[in-house]
Amino acid sequence: MRIILMLLQASAFQEDIYMWVRDHRVHHKYTDTDADPYNARRGFFFSHIGWLMVRKHPDVISKGATINMSDVEQDPLVVFQRKWYPYLMALCCFIVPILVPMWAWDESLWYAWHMAVARYGINLNLTWSVNSVAHIWGVKPYDKNILFSYRSITPTDNVGVSFITFGEGWHNYHHVFPWDYKGAEFGNYFNITTAVIDFFAYLGLAYDLKTASADIVKKRALRSSEMSY
Repeated sequence: MRIILMLLQASAFQEDIYMWVRDHRVHHKYTDTDADPYNARRGFFFSHIGWLMVRKHPDVISKGATINMSDVEQDPLVVFQRKWYPYLMALCCFIVPILVPMWAWDESLWYAWHMAVARYGINLNLTWSVNSVAHIWGVKPYDKNILFSYRSITPTDNVGVSFITFGEGWHNYHHVFPWDYKGAEFGNYFNITTAVIDFFAYLGLAYDLKTASADIVKKRALRSSEMSY
């Protein structure tokens, strides 16, 4: 199961697991500050793709160096992928997706290549929409504040983003309860990702799944939601 997930992560071509985890942890710890790699306060374009086009803010680098990555550094699969990432990425993101249609239904190299590139581009923009769209438009049913009471939290719950990303758009919930494997209060509502995890849990391949209890979610929402209950 972990090997499959490692290869699927390589197929996304969004940096190796180590770098992705580090940036994600920094994003959660310093959300919407200069230390956040995808700081939505710098505008839609920056949080969507602009952060990849400029040098990282010094705070991103300095705060990123303080993140505890010992668990990831000790994972043999992560170490393996990081070492061989360029080859695994090329194989999983482009070579296999091109060769499969050429072999299965005699697709031409020209069309197979362009479909692989199109898939990659679409996948990138869907992923980026979580950092941009779901940090600007949507509702905040669980917490309108984060870290400091005077600073408004930008992550929102966005139905549209959840639909196109198979459940990754319930971002207000995710930032309030980042350890909940569902990434949402309701795992069966526009959340195919949770359904996949539940399926593998049924097979015994995914286990020790953590989730927030209904009581904890209710208390947090009553205390800090922007909505009336």
